[in-house]
Amino acid sequence: MRSATTLAESRRRRRPAVRAAFAAGAALLAAGCATDAGNPGSAGSLATAVDTVGTWVRVVNSGDPPERGLALVATIGPGAETDAEGPGDFGAAASVAFGLDDQEVYVADRLNCEIRVFGIGGRHRRTFGRCGEGPGEFTRSLHSIAWVGDKLLAFDFGGGRIGELAGDGEWLGQRRVDAVGRGSSYYALYRTGPDEAYAQALAVRTDRGGLGYAFFGHDADGATTDTVWSLRPLAVATGVVCTREDEGSTFVDFFENPYAPSLLQHPGPGGTLWSAVTSEYRVVVARGDDTLRVIERDLAPEPVADEEWDAVLRQFETWLEDRPGVACEPRRPERPAAHRLVEGLFLDAGGRLWVEVARAGARRWELFDAEGRLLAQLPAGNRKKHLLPAFGARHLATIREDGLGRDHVDVWRIEAPAR
Repeated sequence: MRSATTLAESRRRRRPAVRAAFAAGAALLAAGCATDAGNPGSAGSLATAVDTVGTWVRVVNSGDPPERGLALVATIGPGAETDAEGPGDFGAAASVAFGLDDQEVYVADRLNCEIRVFGIGGRHRRTFGRCGEGPGEFTRSLHSIAWVGDKLLAFDFGGGRIGELAGDGEWLGQRRVDAVGRGSSYYALYRTGPDEAYAQALAVRTDRGGLGYAFFGHDADGATTDTVWSLRPLAVATGVVCTREDEGSTFVDFFENPYAPSLLQHPGPGGTLWSAVTSEYRVVVARGDDTLRVIERDLAPEPVADEEWDAVLRQFETWLEDRPGVACEPRRPERPAAHRLVEGLFLDAGGRLWVEVARAGARRWELFDAEGRLLAQLPAGNRKKHLLPAFGARHLATIREDGLGRDHVDVWRIEAPAR
C-alpha cells in the first residue's frame, strides 16, 4: 500500500493534469459551436436570447443547432471477446465511467461484484473486486462508479459505503453512506466536475421530517458539506396502481404510462439542482429555494396519436389479464396531451448540459454550455433509462440491453465539427 504522504502528494500532482485534460477535450467539443449559438445566420435558424427576470436569468434557445456526429468506437458485451464467456459477459452492468485519460472504460458489474476495465476500443485490460465486505470487495449492490480527482468512487450501498480506489484497482479507503434503506435503483453517483460528484440516496430530512432523496457532495478529499435535496415527484398520474388482497396481505403492482410526464433532476456544481418536467423543455437551475437560471427551448409539442394511445390501452388490457382480481387507481391509463419532449437530463464534468430529446419517434442529444446556450445536436442510441451515461472529454458511453436481456456498453466518439 502507498503511504498517506505519497497519496496526498500524488493527488496534488495529478489534479491539475486531470482538469487540463478535460478542459482540452471541452475546447475541442465546443469548437465551431459557441460562435454559431450567438450568430443565427451561421447555424441556420438557431438563435439564443438571454434576459434577466428579477433575480434570475432566462435563456431561450430556438431554431436548429449545428449537427455533430457520434461514431461508434466499440460495443463491449457478449461476443465482443474471443472466448465464449469473457469479460464482456456482464452479470449486470450497473454503471460506466471513462478513465482519466479518456482512453479506458470502467464498467461496474453489480452481479459479479467487479469493476472491469477496457481500452477505448473494447479490449479487456484488467478486472478488480470480488464479492464480500472487506477492502477491495463489493456486495451485489455496486450501483455506481465515478471519478473525483484521481480517485474512483464505488457506491456499494449494500455494503453501506463508498469505496475509494486507484485506477489500477488498489483499495485506498472507504466513506460512510449517510442514508437509510437498501437496494433502491435510485442510488447513484453523479459526476459534476473534475473533482466533484454527488451520491444520491434515501435519507432522513430532519428540517421537514420524514424521508427524502438527497444528493451528498464528494471530492477527492472526502465527503463535502454540500447536500442537495430532491424535489417531490409530480402530483400527476404517471401510470396505474393496482392492488390485490390475499389472506391478509396486500400486493401492489404498477403499470407505467409511457407518455405521462415525470420530473427529471440532476445535481450541479456548487450545490445546485437542475430539474425539468418531461412534457416541457424548460430546465430550472436552483440553489435551495432560489432560482438562478431557466433554460428554455422553443419546440412545439407533439400530440399523442390515436393509434399510439390505442396501443397503450391494449398493452394495459393484456397486463390486466395476468392480474385477475386487482383493484386499480385510476381504472385505466390517462391520456396526456402530448408526447414527452425531454427523456433525459445530465451534466458532464465540464459543466455542460446534455438533454435527451424525443421528436417524431426518434431521440437526439442537445448540448448546451454551462450558461444554457445551445451548442449542438447529436444522434442518440438506445440505452437503459435508469442507468447514467458516461461523458468523457471526447467520448460518450451508454449501457443497453439486447433482446435476450444481456447488457452491452456502447462507446461513442464525439466527432469534431465539420469545417
